[in-house]
Amino acid sequence: MRGRIDYFFSPRAVAVVGASRRPGKVGYELLRNLKESFRGTLYAVNPEAEEILGVPCYPSLLDVPGEVDVVVVVVPAERVPAVAEEAGRKGAKGLIVISGGFKEVGEEGAERERRLVEAVRKYGMRLVGPNCVGVYVPKTGMNTLFLSRERQGYPQHGFIAFASQSGAFGSAVLDWAAMKGIGISKFVSYGNKADVDEVDVLLYLKDDEDTRVITLYVEGVERGAEFFRVLREVAKHKPVVVLKSGRTEAGARAASSHTGSLAGSDAVYDAVFRQAGAVRAFSMEDLFDLAAGLALQPPAAGDRVVVLTVGGGSGVMAADALSDLGLRVPRLSDSTVEKLRRVLLPFASPYNPVDVTGSAVDEHLVEAIEIILSSGEADAVMWLPYYMVPGITPELNGKFVERVRRVFRETGRVIPIVGVATGGSYTAVYAKEAESMGIPMYVSPERAARVIKALVDYGRWLKRVGYFEYHIEKFRRWFLA
Repeated sequence: MRGRIDYFFSPRAVAVVGASRRPGKVGYELLRNLKESFRGTLYAVNPEAEEILGVPCYPSLLDVPGEVDVVVVVVPAERVPAVAEEAGRKGAKGLIVISGGFKEVGEEGAERERRLVEAVRKYGMRLVGPNCVGVYVPKTGMNTLFLSRERQGYPQHGFIAFASQSGAFGSAVLDWAAMKGIGISKFVSYGNKADVDEVDVLLYLKDDEDTRVITLYVEGVERGAEFFRVLREVAKHKPVVVLKSGRTEAGARAASSHTGSLAGSDAVYDAVFRQAGAVRAFSMEDLFDLAAGLALQPPAAGDRVVVLTVGGGSGVMAADALSDLGLRVPRLSDSTVEKLRRVLLPFASPYNPVDVTGSAVDEHLVEAIEIILSSGEADAVMWLPYYMVPGITPELNGKFVERVRRVFRETGRVIPIVGVATGGSYTAVYAKEAESMGIPMYVSPERAARVIKALVDYGRWLKRVGYFEYHIEKFRRWFLA
């Protein structure tokens, strides 16, 4: 299956049918994006131009001199089935139809979509869309979005793949990810999913070496049984985070008019996600919070969480947030408390939360994390360093991560560590540095607690299906390299 859609993400040659000479038009902006980033051969199809933006232009696909892997279509809906026929005769492998006006608009559109699919299958092609924005891959420069770089942010290469039924929401997520500095390995918006759908995308991404975590925005699923089977198989190998909309009656009605989807019972979807090992998100922010945590940290072996904090109040908030989610914040044993007393200030609190206080220096956090990780009493750690306090130096992250690696090597155990960096611009610099070293950082204890809960739930599911040690070893190879 991977070989049947990989050309959408790394084609050698792309043709844009409906390329326009007018700035602001979809066909112009899409061609401009490809011209600026795509590393393969690019053609434009427009019978009224010889070139657009320096890209050679031809009257029809059949006049294009070279081979074409993927045809991107931005002509009016009524012309799309004929373009699909031409693409098939040209020998194209894939079709990305940006144009709307298909089953999402009613019976006439549904018949038009049926003829489009008929042409695609006749020639053995694959189809992304219609009614979508297509594909964005930073590594290969494949970009079929029609939003200009002056208005739309495009993330750099990263380890999170994002597949979206909605093109507008997908574009907004890309813009937000670019602003936040979150990297994307692959992005695909499949709209009405007349052919390629979430099942195909999951199977492809399962073996994609650039992707550590798969994120999905789903309005409705047509191939229900197959989706469940594939989702469960993929989740054994990579975390899958799903944002499912259409949870309410009003949302389900909107989904139907948006992409022609049947949203279905939310309770059924919720049960399917749990049984298949997928992690459910409930907002865009939640989606990427969970994705970053699952990508950077291993699954948790249990639900005991130790909070290591520089601020007492934040420690209390963290304990409440974790407890609200059903996680345990147990008092540490007397022997571990005694070890902590020996390395912390006399007025520090060593019980859990472990509060090193605002008078702490780097070594207090570094020595404390070694004791906590070596104790065997923690399945996960929430770390709240407060970079702005006087005794904390710019070298803290490096010292902390190096000590964590050393303990992991010596004990053979690996434990997820999730950070909280509450503060302003100074804090943000060091939070970003910590993430570059492998520790995800969040702006509040509540968001960090949500991620730890996901690591606990995913770990529990992986143990049930026999893949927990597989993920631990995979993390060990990456983090300790």
